Amino acid sequence: MFALAWPIIVTELLQVAYNLADTVWLGRLSTDAVAAISLAFPLIFLLISVGGGFTVAGTILVAQYTGAKREGSAGVVAGQTFTFITAIAVAVGLLGFFATDLMLGVLPSSAATAGQVIPLAGDYMRVFFLGLPFLFGFFVFSSLMRGYGNTRAPMVVMFISVAINVVVDPIFIFGFQNNPLFGMLGVPGLEASLFGLTGFAGYGVTGAAVATVLSRLVATVVGLYVIFWTDAGPDVSLGDFVPRREYIEKIVRLGVPSALEQSASALGFITLTAMVVTFTPEVVAAYGLGNRLTSLVFLPALGLGRATDTIVGQNLGAQKPDRAERAVWLAAKVGAAVMLLIGVVAYVFAEPIVGVFIGTGTDSAARTIELGAEYVRVRAFEFGFIGVLQTVLGAYRGAGNTKTALAFSLFALWVGRVPIVYYLSFVLDFGESGIWIGMAVGQILGAVAAAAWFTRGTWKQSVIDRADAAPK
Repeated sequence: MFALAWPIIVTELLQVAYNLADTVWLGRLSTDAVAAISLAFPLIFLLISVGGGFTVAGTILVAQYTGAKREGSAGVVAGQTFTFITAIAVAVGLLGFFATDLMLGVLPSSAATAGQVIPLAGDYMRVFFLGLPFLFGFFVFSSLMRGYGNTRAPMVVMFISVAINVVVDPIFIFGFQNNPLFGMLGVPGLEASLFGLTGFAGYGVTGAAVATVLSRLVATVVGLYVIFWTDAGPDVSLGDFVPRREYIEKIVRLGVPSALEQSASALGFITLTAMVVTFTPEVVAAYGLGNRLTSLVFLPALGLGRATDTIVGQNLGAQKPDRAERAVWLAAKVGAAVMLLIGVVAYVFAEPIVGVFIGTGTDSAARTIELGAEYVRVRAFEFGFIGVLQTVLGAYRGAGNTKTALAFSLFALWVGRVPIVYYLSFVLDFGESGIWIGMAVGQILGAVAAAAWFTRGTWKQSVIDRADAAPK
């Protein structure tokens, strides 16, 4: 379990590094820039979730066929998943590009947010959507390799991609004029020379999207090389990319609930964002920054949850359900303990952690740091429960019970977070504190419900046919 989990945790840490790099550099640009990507990400995630759910189906099928010693079938699933999701990525990217203004127009923004933040978010989103096929390419590669049991290859590819992003991000944002990177390196003369040669003053918020798309392109190309020309994953041939109805149907059957789960989560976060944008830009920025920081500290739980996907899938494919159950409870206990410890650290050091990502010297920045620290401290109380929730949801997905995972994700968000945030913030007039409290309580309720249902043991069936599972 830990052999599978630690590369996943590192990969997810590197994934968050993309977002944190944007936040660090855009925080040096302006508070409005940070608020812009805070608005953009829930809307982007709404469309990404359509294809993201189908990558879960690829993980499940590859894991179960691998556990059943049917690597040939695992290779076919890998090829079919690549073909299917690439088509979805192109369609979704074009839809997002042309619908950006419409999506942003739905948000009931305050006057300041509408005038200062919304246009920046639109610029970011349009570039991001054009690069969506490259983003999906790495997601598919990572999920298929995880199902196969190789979590180190995606980690290495992700490291390469993030290294490129960290280098080019400040260049595309600031160009060669007033770029804080050159000041940090102590080479302002080099910056002046480069500006004299190019006249490039950066693209601002749009530059962050350009840097992400470029680095994702590299990750996708390298991932395809690993799939085709190495033995690190399923044995895939060109013929496996030709659509085959029986496999597409399995991918759709398993992927639709996961796509709905992620889409419903995205809609929930858009609903939450619609509430948040009625507050000041400082609250919007603190909300976005707090979410990014909590996504960082959730990585151990996410890693264990995704390792559980693979372990449960392979053990059920090998017809060993009791071993799968023992792994789930072990992961849940470890996840809860680790996340509880992280919660204590986050609570104690919330303000200096938040302060790293926001430039100082203005009243707006100081207020953003104060609000962000308050948000992190409240969310810290849910961390232990997140360790349990992510592990149990991973077990449901690994078993192919994507509908069950969907149900509890919806419960945590739509029965927990959304109504509680609304009630506390707007009915009881708690203001921004109601947002922080509601976000935490919703996840706690979801964890308790998902764990209680798991004890029934009704998840212990594989989704591949027994005839397919028999070694040949």
